[in-house]
Amino acid sequence: MDVSYEATKRELTTDQGTLRYHEAGDADAPPLILLHGSGPGVTGWRNYRGNLGHFAQTHHCYVIEFPGFGVSDAVEGHPVLTAGGSVIRFMDALAIDKAPMIGNSMGGVVGVNLAIKKPDRVEKLVTIGGVGPNVFSPSPSEGLRLLQEFTDAPEKDKLVRWLNSMVFDRSLVTEELIEERWEAAINPDAQKTAQMMYGSAAFEMQQQFMAASDTPPYWASMHKVACPTLLTWGRDDRVSPPDMAMVPMRLIPDAELHIFPKCGHWVMIEAKEAFEATVTSFLSR
Repeated sequence: MDVSYEATKRELTTDQGTLRYHEAGDADAPPLILLHGSGPGVTGWRNYRGNLGHFAQTHHCYVIEFPGFGVSDAVEGHPVLTAGGSVIRFMDALAIDKAPMIGNSMGGVVGVNLAIKKPDRVEKLVTIGGVGPNVFSPSPSEGLRLLQEFTDAPEKDKLVRWLNSMVFDRSLVTEELIEERWEAAINPDAQKTAQMMYGSAAFEMQQQFMAASDTPPYWASMHKVACPTLLTWGRDDRVSPPDMAMVPMRLIPDAELHIFPKCGHWVMIEAKEAFEATVTSFLSR
């Protein structure tokens, strides 16, 4: 099976611009939708390129590129909300009624929100860090503060500091990775999205809005997630520390938690084999 970038890349024209994605696996296999995270230079391909070959052995996989991150066409609105809308548009266009989803960080939040608001579309949910509130750890976390510093004034050394906060094993932060992420991070659409999500001014406005709002945060509604859910976490995650897992583990009725040692925020990369085995077992039940 050829799971290279060129062999798997696809385009889908919608009424809100072009959605780009990667597709792999037997067309008759059950679908699996993979949702990427946020941060400088992120794409769905970069999040899951190392896992696509594994999951494509059992599922018809779709790695969606969210609007506004420099690959799919940008749309108006907050990136987390437009990401959720893009998933439903994608599923409708490809006649996917329901599917299990894997979401990394922001992608996990997108998956949780879909499971709350569109429960008939999410068969099972796997999250990778990022879901829930900080319980004991500081907020913003170390990793998010480094992300804010980069977003406010992008410089390559700030990108390196942020990348180092993402992993337990810093040897994973290679020159190739740094250059790849830097080139993508300075894309105008990606910069605009980053400012909306992580710029200091936008973050402060969001905190003020949440403090004054009568609408509860998304995690307060996680008791409405009806599908089986696997929460995965790196024990050494400095972006979303593992104490955050306590709330979704308790509130989601059918949730289980797997924590991987010697692993940071990118569980699917840093604990690749263990993550794939754990998720495959969960999906097969």
